[in-house]
Amino acid sequence: MGLFDNFKKGLKKTGDLLKTDIRDLFKSEGRLVDEEFLEDIRAILFKTDMGYDSVEALVAEIAQQFRARVVHREDLVGALKVKLKELMAQPESPIEFADSGPTVVMVCGVNGAGKTTSIAKLTHLFKSHGKSVILGAGDTFRAAAVEQLTIWADRLGAQIVTGEPQSHPASVAYRAAEQAAKDGIDVCIVDTAGRLQTQRNLMDELTKIRQSIGKPVPGAPHETLLVLDATTGQNGISQANSFAEAAGCTGLVLAKLDGTAKGGVVVAIRQQLGLPVKYIGVGEKHEDLAPFVPDEFVEALFADVMSADA
Repeated sequence: MGLFDNFKKGLKKTGDLLKTDIRDLFKSEGRLVDEEFLEDIRAILFKTDMGYDSVEALVAEIAQQFRARVVHREDLVGALKVKLKELMAQPESPIEFADSGPTVVMVCGVNGAGKTTSIAKLTHLFKSHGKSVILGAGDTFRAAAVEQLTIWADRLGAQIVTGEPQSHPASVAYRAAEQAAKDGIDVCIVDTAGRLQTQRNLMDELTKIRQSIGKPVPGAPHETLLVLDATTGQNGISQANSFAEAAGCTGLVLAKLDGTAKGGVVVAIRQQLGLPVKYIGVGEKHEDLAPFVPDEFVEALFADVMSADA
């Protein structure tokens, strides 16, 4: 399955919403772009959870281009796509690999965000590119998380370092990074506890984990990825702000995109956080992780709106 098809699969619910609502705007051949039309567009975009700033920028673009003119569906969609691509532009760099030695990727996020599954998907992705992988099961306070990660490691052919229950996550992170350096492993992925952003002591723990990783592998972690649950919509942005500060996040993995009609939250997150979206989860299988390419994402978002079965 190609990248566009992956995005389309993940955006099915959001795409269906846009398809229905935008087509309802154009029951006649064209529509006059007046205040009523602009309000209709605003309401449709808000439904996808794009956020206030992004929606206002898109509506302003439509007003500037078409106000007091009759517009057709393809004109509207074309203008929205161009502006969205501009709003979401980011460098293409899914993962910054270390110049030498292991690349250490620290993964954080609240419980239930899809963190463990996302780590499995990242493992599969790296393995499919011929890289060896070791996992550090740093969520030591949740036995189920360690067990789940161990099953994934075995299934995907990755090594894993675990600790005693309730042991300090930083010690697991240290040992995983140390073993990666000793054994010449390409990528070390370190899991962390699914902490809530309101628990300051646990946020401080993220800083300790970062420091411990850097001892055996200078310069590590090379990436710190925050996993966000797309189904939480705008709530994910407050989570992301807290984590980005505490963990020094370098990018985002947006999980469960296929489970929501609020796929526009990707736009809001990109606009408000300024952090690149590195990957999106588009399904439940370990191969259902796609590197994020904004232009492909935008094309997939509106693909069904312009499909032939009007």
